[in-house]
Amino acid sequence: MMSLRVPMWLRRGASAIVLLLVIEYALLPQLAGARKALETLSGVEAAYLVVGLLLEAASLLAYAMLTRSVLAREDRPSLWTLTRIDLTSLGVSHMLPGGAATASALRYRLQRSAGIGASEAVSAAAIQGAGSAVVLNVMLWIGLLISIPTRGANPIYGTAAVVGTLVIGAVFIGVVLLTRGSERTVRIVRAIARRLPGVSPSGAENLVRTLADRLRVLGKDRPLLIRATLWAAANWLLDAASLWVFLYAYGHATALDGLLIAYGLANVLAAIPITPGGLGIIEGVLVPTLVGFSTTRAIALLGVVTWRLANFWLPIPASALAYLSLRTGPLLHRRLPAQRPWTNPNRINEETLSEADRVRRPTLKCD
Repeated sequence: MMSLRVPMWLRRGASAIVLLLVIEYALLPQLAGARKALETLSGVEAAYLVVGLLLEAASLLAYAMLTRSVLAREDRPSLWTLTRIDLTSLGVSHMLPGGAATASALRYRLQRSAGIGASEAVSAAAIQGAGSAVVLNVMLWIGLLISIPTRGANPIYGTAAVVGTLVIGAVFIGVVLLTRGSERTVRIVRAIARRLPGVSPSGAENLVRTLADRLRVLGKDRPLLIRATLWAAANWLLDAASLWVFLYAYGHATALDGLLIAYGLANVLAAIPITPGGLGIIEGVLVPTLVGFSTTRAIALLGVVTWRLANFWLPIPASALAYLSLRTGPLLHRRLPAQRPWTNPNRINEETLSEADRVRRPTLKCD
């Protein structure tokens, strides 16, 4: 069956048009209060800016702890190494449109260099991403449940609720298919892999089995599951708390429901890969939503811009330093072959197999 290839110039042109529309209709209207914002800037509390920056750093550390919690114990590098790997991938995702894919590939290579198995790295990233998305949408739901009885409904709440329900439902279905119907899922994945050029059905099967094994471990180990959930929540909540502090630095204490709804909406919409790290989208959603929850436009604008300096821009130079430290340190000498876990049609390397696979395949020869 022939597939329709979209020319590169057309994709780039469409992305540029969408970006211009976002700037025109979402971001520029917020600049109308810039003059008032400059007046507000003179009254900022510098101590709160430092607190907001520390909360943002704590959020990044919580994400590294989440990464550590979903990795198999025998594959874990140090927390310092994981923090630098996550910071590097975060900076890359902030520099390129649709940079999440490039950042994920770089993160995979760096994790492999740190000694993490191929399938383990991919399955852990999938669990981490899905779990983090569920926690974010639960936070948004909590904000809606607090806000609707006291402030009334808003048409945008319905959209947010539908998006959150779809995300949580998709993750739940995926977990059920992998943990309770893994053999059927394996057959489906192998059948799809046979039709994809350059993809090994055996490699794809190993990846699915590893992911299913990790999910079963999380399901049976309740303390581990609770720790992973708490670290995912800490990552989002510390980031949201940083936004609250930056707004407070300019003299406004944002209500909890307003903060959760504005923050949740902005980050859910930022998942659409239009601009790097949701640049322009997050700002365009946050400012008017915060204004709708009684924040003055000047404070909303200044607070969001200051928060984005810490949240979006500062990780970029920090990621360059983190990458250099990874490439010039011990990881350089531990580098493993840059092999994707779903490829290699001739043989399957033992490190890509879970313990269950090795038991099922006692005669399989390994490299």
